[in-house]
Amino acid sequence: MSSTTTPVADPFTTAALRGLFGGRAADRVHLPGDPGYDGARVAWNFAVDQRPAGVVSVVTPEEVTEVVRTAALAGLRVAPQSTGHNAGPLAERGLDDVVILRTGHLDAVTYDEARQVVRVEGGCVWEPVVDATAKYGRAVLHGSSPDVGVAGYSLGGGMGWYARKLGLATNSLTAVEIVIGDGTLVRADADTNPQLFWAVRGGGGSFGVVTAMEFRTFDIETAYAGMLMWDLADIEPVLREWVSWAPTAPEEITTSFRAMRFPPIPEIPEFLQGRSVAVIDGAVLGSDERGGELLAALRALRPQLDTFGRVPAPAVSRIHMDPEGGAPAVSRTATLRTMPDAAVDAFLGAVGPDADTHLLLAELRQLGGALGRPAEGAGVLSHLEGDFVAFGLGMAPTPELAALGHAESAAFVEALEPFATGRPYLNFAETAGDTRKAYGEDRWLQLKGIRSAVDPYGVFAANHPVPRLYEGGRPTA
Repeated sequence: MSSTTTPVADPFTTAALRGLFGGRAADRVHLPGDPGYDGARVAWNFAVDQRPAGVVSVVTPEEVTEVVRTAALAGLRVAPQSTGHNAGPLAERGLDDVVILRTGHLDAVTYDEARQVVRVEGGCVWEPVVDATAKYGRAVLHGSSPDVGVAGYSLGGGMGWYARKLGLATNSLTAVEIVIGDGTLVRADADTNPQLFWAVRGGGGSFGVVTAMEFRTFDIETAYAGMLMWDLADIEPVLREWVSWAPTAPEEITTSFRAMRFPPIPEIPEFLQGRSVAVIDGAVLGSDERGGELLAALRALRPQLDTFGRVPAPAVSRIHMDPEGGAPAVSRTATLRTMPDAAVDAFLGAVGPDADTHLLLAELRQLGGALGRPAEGAGVLSHLEGDFVAFGLGMAPTPELAALGHAESAAFVEALEPFATGRPYLNFAETAGDTRKAYGEDRWLQLKGIRSAVDPYGVFAANHPVPRLYEGGRPTA
């Protein structure tokens, strides 16, 4: 994680940031030493210790432009942040010269019924978007948590419960409005700034500050969704059955598999407190009868809990039971090409019932279907190669537990490394790494060129940065 040293701003930087918005919004500008600085710098993931040069909250796209231009002139970089779910890589790389730009007040959602497109401002989380489209019998490609920021999720890919049928959320984007490195607000879509539009769809946050996005919506009013749960002692036959079925399963079903160890704390539902369980959850875009057919072999293994059934589309965003409102955690991830018996053995050895581990969860997300083939007209991240994404997470309420979580999640991923593709899914990568590994060399070179064009002076800081083709200076006037 980042250094615990708080940066000290020089008088020029302080004056520049204090003067933002005509000096009339001091409550939205927080510098080191200010009473509100410590509260403003907290990320959704409490285990990430962000100590930036400043934190500024904006309420309009015009204010985004002002912050970007002011920061550049002061020799600072800008990191947009709505919730801070995946803030770890940013903090690890250092924030001494970074202004965190809080976008949470940019939260309007507008549905265009004629075009069946939803316009979402850059600071929105998923829940109000899901609710707004559901009023029209439509759905968006949200993820497994209702309070994840839409922008960060979508720019990094976005893999939710309809993904094996409809693909990555990033490729349902039809337009973005984005402030680039010189402070200009531009639109990017298939016809306007098409190279930039290609780059932001899967290339992450290196290209500017997104102030609004437009998404296609889908004719989904309900889904057959829920979870199956077994005691962790019964994990082996369930995991082997799921792993053999998942890669070639019909694409109308998308699921995940988790080995979970819950502490006996009141924040967890009572029926799970202190328990260790194996869980399969997901959704089927089809009839109840079709859902029953697809789950029959898993149900034959006699789960202790079976909640699959017909639910309204908004309920799908909570079937994974992700924590909401913030939590301290550390994690590691890998994309797996396949899971032969040796990989299943490695998984069970690392997190099965006899394993000596404190990880809260060890998860496998099912890939394949539409996720495994290039989407038509896609951005840089057109699909994901491999059969599964693995993800190990430990709770980190103290430095000691954070260190343990780092070690155990790393050990979990290392056990599966022989079966990995070497190409990470960056939305799950919560530590700093080599961003280029997520892309082929040709696409990486294109991304670097586009970054150089829209941000030639390197104003933007991203969780998973795309560098420029060259190292240039910063504007001084």
